[in-house]
Amino acid sequence: MEYRRLGKSGLKVSVFSLGSWLTFGKSINDETARDLMHFAYDNGINFFDNAEIYSRGQSEIVMGNILAKSGWDRTTYSVSSKVFWGGDAPTQNGLNKKHIFEACHLALNRLQVDYLDLFFCHRPDPETPIEETVWAMHQLVMAGKVMYWGTSEWSADNIEEAITIAHKHNLVAPVMEQPQYNLINKTRFEQEYKPIFTKYGYGTTIWSPLATGLLSGKYNQGNPEDSTRLNSIEGLEWLRDMVLTDKNLEIAKKHSEIAKELGISAAQLALLWCLDNPNVSTIILGASKIAQLKENMETLNLKHLMTAEVKSQLDGLVSIA
Repeated sequence: MEYRRLGKSGLKVSVFSLGSWLTFGKSINDETARDLMHFAYDNGINFFDNAEIYSRGQSEIVMGNILAKSGWDRTTYSVSSKVFWGGDAPTQNGLNKKHIFEACHLALNRLQVDYLDLFFCHRPDPETPIEETVWAMHQLVMAGKVMYWGTSEWSADNIEEAITIAHKHNLVAPVMEQPQYNLINKTRFEQEYKPIFTKYGYGTTIWSPLATGLLSGKYNQGNPEDSTRLNSIEGLEWLRDMVLTDKNLEIAKKHSEIAKELGISAAQLALLWCLDNPNVSTIILGASKIAQLKENMETLNLKHLMTAEVKSQLDGLVSIA
């Protein structure tokens, strides 16, 4: 396993991490979830990603039970949660101080840990002043409930404002962003966030490296009915409509052709492309089977295949908007 610093922070995270978004407490049983986490940990993964909204808290409960029974030294792994969508009541959502504090405490209980290594603001909240959010996160860090805090799918301007407020008041600033990043969705990461990476050394825990399965080649022959991600999970209609466009399907086919020429899977090629970016701290993998996770992790042995020529071929498939 390879480890990278989380941006400019001193925390080292495995370049591959394991996420639970569409799997834990939802599309896989708890035994499979346990097997996946143990395989990941035994093979060097030291970061496990979660959020209060994932399976409405059940994902954190499943992960927490696994962590509690694992016997792993707490100092050998990092675990995260995210705050924004906590429930149906007005006080259970957003980035106001009340919800941030309560979401943190609920996550600690569900995950059965004393502190969160990473705590993300899952989306920007236009109804709460960023200053209120920054102060709340600072106080959680000072209380020892959170080690590092960050953002997810925030604009570069909002991130800049949060950091500026923190510096102005001598508060703990955010240090990482969790954005979508893959060959098809690269504009924000490579253009909008570029000054944030350069100026602040902002870290990243990227999600959807395979464009929700599109870059694995599974949709090359159409839209399979047995897809566990875009077709069978209720509430993902927005993602399906965004991903499964004629243009994206054509890109995926060409991407698979390049992978075939290299003698590797389309998924491995997509991951190689992400690994090549030094601003990627860790790539969150989603898996429902050990074989799938194993194949993805074997990508680390293929880094020599990402030559300048191959990188140019891939980048040429998608122009930056």
